[in-house]
Amino acid sequence: MAGRLDLTGRVAVVTGGASGIGLAAAQALGEAGAHVVVADRDGAAAQRAAAILEGSPLELDVTNEAAVSAGFSAVAQQHGRLDILVNSAGLSIRKGVGELSLGEWEKVFAVNVTGAFLCARAAVPAMGAGGEKAKGGGAIVNVASIMGLRGGGPYPNPAYQASKGAVVNFTRGLAVELAPQGIRVNAVAPTWVRTPFIGALMEDRETLSAIERLMPLGRIAEAEEVADAILFLASDMAAMVTGHVLAVDGGYLAR
Repeated sequence: MAGRLDLTGRVAVVTGGASGIGLAAAQALGEAGAHVVVADRDGAAAQRAAAILEGSPLELDVTNEAAVSAGFSAVAQQHGRLDILVNSAGLSIRKGVGELSLGEWEKVFAVNVTGAFLCARAAVPAMGAGGEKAKGGGAIVNVASIMGLRGGGPYPNPAYQASKGAVVNFTRGLAVELAPQGIRVNAVAPTWVRTPFIGALMEDRETLSAIERLMPLGRIAEAEEVADAILFLASDMAAMVTGHVLAVDGGYLAR
């Protein structure tokens, strides 16, 4: 069983890989043997993370089409292959629909949806050419959210909910399209996770307590717990799993 989690010799790109869920995923993939390319718009943070993981840094704005194309081309040229893509770069602007500007709405979609699309589109040719031990194929794991599967929550967040709902169905559609190429596409749907992404919420004890009361397990998740699910979906343990959205939610969606 451990052998099916072994990613030795494989190359993985993790967007948003310098912090939070992305960093935890990069660590998990690296510990499983993959060479990890830490892609993040914060180039200095990407370099620091890559140095710790003995991986490669890639300064990348996932909303920039030219930069994404060039970045993935550089990865393919340098490593000769790409086996795994984790789309973890994300943005949330927690405002109700009456307060949310068009620019803010579009910014959330640009990162969460368009960014995932651009990176997947750029990764597929490299996977087909040299991924999965040069036989073609690979694995894409998108980071969605429980808010892509539910409309409610302790505060309004329509842009994030709509964008993550789009990621959920993008995952399904891409899984069907890419299956003939041997590329599996899945997503994780985390609950609230103890990372800087929800730093402001964690500082608000009343809101955090309300969130914890929504969890049958009574707590928010740790980044490593989401990373474990990403590792599973990226590995041969999930060889027959595609088009799936795996909730890592402490039972939130079961209520």
